[in-house]
Amino acid sequence: MQVVRIGLDLAKYVFEVHGVDSLGKVAVRKTLRRDGVARFFANLPRCLVGMEASNGAHYWARVLSDLGHEVRLISPQFVTPYVKSNKNDRNDAEAKPVLSRRPSAQPGYAASRPRTKVVLRGM
Repeated sequence: MQVVRIGLDLAKYVFEVHGVDSLGKVAVRKTLRRDGVARFFANLPRCLVGMEASNGAHYWARVLSDLGHEVRLISPQFVTPYVKSNKNDRNDAEAKPVLSRRPSAQPGYAASRPRTKVVLRGM
């Protein structure tokens, strides 16, 4: 079973991961500590990762993009209607793979690293 979409709920120390396969069935559901997130995603094949746009989301979007994943940042106002029951980290993570594949969700995209332009002048 190969993961094609992952919902990642960001927090200070503990992150929730919810991955689904091409049929929409749960392929992975994990709780990760901050130091294990990059290692976990480095061992996965490329997939679509949906995250709620928050304070650290751009940092994690750049890290995951560098690992080859396609990252979509989703505005919190679009995530809330897709949460099935009580609002907690695990339920938030479960809503994001569903939302990240919908074209009507209007996802935002991660800010890329600033590009520096080098100008060489002849002496």
